[in-house]
Amino acid sequence: MQPQDLVRDHTIYACVMGSRAFGLATDASDTDRRGVFLAPTPLYWRFEKPPTHVEGPGEERFSWELERFCELALRGNPNILECLHSPLVEHVDDTGRELLSLRGSFLSRQAYDTFTRYALGQRRKLDADVRTTGAPRWKHAMHLLRLLMSARDLLRTGELRIDVGERRERLLAVKHGEVPWAEVEAWMARLAAEAEEALRGSPLPPEPDHARVTAFLYRVRRASALEAEPDHQVVQGVLGTARLGQG
Repeated sequence: MQPQDLVRDHTIYACVMGSRAFGLATDASDTDRRGVFLAPTPLYWRFEKPPTHVEGPGEERFSWELERFCELALRGNPNILECLHSPLVEHVDDTGRELLSLRGSFLSRQAYDTFTRYALGQRRKLDADVRTTGAPRWKHAMHLLRLLMSARDLLRTGELRIDVGERRERLLAVKHGEVPWAEVEAWMARLAAEAEEALRGSPLPPEPDHARVTAFLYRVRRASALEAEPDHQVVQGVLGTARLGQG
């Protein structure tokens, strides 16, 4: 089975991300698609394992195998967590709906560390741009502000919302270079301080619910294996015949 076949035939959840999901799209915006596929359990019985992620088919599309997706979500990866909260869902089956029902299980105060680390990495790139060219990449500055807002609000409310809502016009002004860099810097610093303050009284639990997610993944893997039981019995029969021949 080719990697892109896994995406085509075994996707359990697919959504649109990027500017369109964030409420920041313009006529020139791309459509970034993200998804989760479930590799059939029998594929793990071979030496060559299924891929943990697949690019394509098509441009601007990227998918993760369910186990890898859950692993990253439990770590608080911002891109993964936001995928689970996209308002633009293009496909979801029963397993995907169960995954979505677990969205709260992945959220914890650990998100402060992961979002902050990601934000710091993006900020270093912006600072490098300023040093090199005299100005940041304004689109990236806009998205960093959005991320900082999302992290602060998550820590304040315990809910992750990715649509910027009424903040759209101000953020787009940053994208168009209409806000001085010094003002953008001050805005970023204020959002970071507000996130740190929100952490102290956050309603989020200290850690994600590993047990609940593990139980979900086990059930899904087991169900996939049971669906393949007839093929498994054939394999066992062949192995048994081979052993008799050796005897």
